[in-house]
This record gives sequence, structure tokens and C-alpha cells, in this order.
Amino acid sequence: SQQRSRPMSTPSTILLTDLLSLSPPELQVKLSGIYEHSPWVAENAFPDEIAVRSLKSLQDVFQVMKKAVEEASLDRKITLLKEHPDLCKRAAVDMEGLTASSREEQAKAKLGQLTEEEYSFFTKTNDEYRSKFGFPFILAVRNATKQTVLQAIKARVKNTYEREFAASLTQVHKIAWMRLIAMIDLPESNRGFLTCHVLDTAGGCPAANMRIELYRMNDGEPTFIQSYVTNEDGRLCGGPALKGNDFQVGSYQWIFYVGDYFCSTNVDTSGCPFLNEVPIKFGIDDPEAHYHVPLLVSPYGYSTYRGS
Repeated sequence: SQQRSRPMSTPSTILLTDLLSLSPPELQVKLSGIYEHSPWVAENAFPDEIAVRSLKSLQDVFQVMKKAVEEASLDRKITLLKEHPDLCKRAAVDMEGLTASSREEQAKAKLGQLTEEEYSFFTKTNDEYRSKFGFPFILAVRNATKQTVLQAIKARVKNTYEREFAASLTQVHKIAWMRLIAMIDLPESNRGFLTCHVLDTAGGCPAANMRIELYRMNDGEPTFIQSYVTNEDGRLCGGPALKGNDFQVGSYQWIFYVGDYFCSTNVDTSGCPFLNEVPIKFGIDDPEAHYHVPLLVSPYGYSTYRGS
């Protein structure tokens, strides 16, 4: 697809370059909602021009805000946890205290669509959780499902206070990171890229001339992006599959046509291939990073990992 030299921000977003040109008070106001009902985080993170001028990337912004939380007093951290709403709210009166970000996050996870049995289980377990820990159950739900929420609270209610306090702060930082991503558009020079490499473990060589397709997943439905054929080194011809403004946070899927590939080699395969097409679903969480998603494959098995 055609790339833009400079992304256009929507009314709810701001370009990173514009964000970093703000004065400290303006930046504090702009980022006041990144941590739930806690504008003090942005105020402590960006107190003066020196702090602001040292920022070069989205990760820089996040790490400085995260450090402000980590250096806060224990009482302030506990208050931060208590500022978060209960999940799985149903009644309109219960939704009144939710920030716009919290409403959107819970809606994406479809937490208002629990069955009666699921809602009863969550309510009972959530009451037990609050009684035990003294703060609400916190989970970054923007990319989660209701099953994720139910399984997580079932496991975490059994934690010690110390372990759950740390786990909750981790989730708070995760929520903050995803809110920053949703708010800030990056210039092309700050964006990462996606690469791939296929190795034939049966032949002990790069998998040359393998057809691969890349899709973006939207609510579980694939949208075709592009088709590729690996070169003699088992890599994509033409460089990264995604780069610049095409490199976006989200869920993706490779489809590797390994059955066709092995039919073109001297490796024996079964009449009905054990592996014909290999789909690998993966997520891009950091828009500034390099994501390398390779495939190691034989006719009877495969593995992948996030490389570099």
C-alpha cells in the first residue's frame, strides 16, 4: 500500500512531534488521563523543560511516566490502584464513574455481554478479591476477552498480597501503555518494521521460494495485506513486510504454504500432507520496535518465536 510521509492525527490523537513540542504544563494536561484519575503521574514525570526536551520516542514518554509511579510512595500507589473501576459493569448507574478510556476498553472486551452464570461468578469472585486485597481487580482488557478476565480473576484471587500488588501495578502500566499508543501518532522515522525468515529444518537450509501471505486480524476476521515469496536465503524479497506508516499496532496472521514448498523439494511427504498451510497469529504491541516472526518447519512440525 502507498505510504504517507507524515501521518495525519485524528481529533482524539496527537503527533509525537507535536506532543514533544508542548510546554511542561501543556504536556501534563494532555497526558493527565493516561493513568486512571491520576494526573499527578504526568505532573511528576514532566516537571520542567529539561525533562520534556530529553524525550525522543513514545517509549521515552512511557518509561518516564512509569518511573514516576515506581518512585511514588506506597500510599500513593495504593490510591492509584483504588482509582480503577470494577470490571464487567452492567447497570447504567454503575457506568457513571468510568472514564471514557475505561468505557472503551471494557466495550472492546465485550464485558457487558457476560451470561448470567459468568456474571454471577465474576461478582462473587470480585467481592472476594476486594475483601482480600482492598483494591479492585485490575486487568488490561483492551485486547482481552471475557474468558481472559474470568480466568485471570480466578487465578489471581489466590495470590499473596505482595504478589497481587505487584501484578496489579503491572496491569496499570500495561493500561497506560495502550492508552498512549491510542493517543499518539508516530512520524514514519519512529516506526518499527516487520520481517520474516523461513528455515527448512528437514533439509537444513533456508526455505527458498515459499509462498507466504500476511493478514491483519480485525475482530477475528482476516483482511489480506500482501503475498510474498521467499528468496534464496528464506527471507522476504524487497525487505520488511510492514514498515513506515503501514506498521501499526494490532493482531496479524502469517500463512505459510509449506505443503506446496515441500512438494518442490526432495523430502518425502505423506499423500495427505500433515502440514499443508501453517497459520501463525501474532500481535504487534510496540509501534517503534522491530518484530521478526520466523518459521522453522519440517513436513511434520514447526516452531516460531519473536526474533530480532
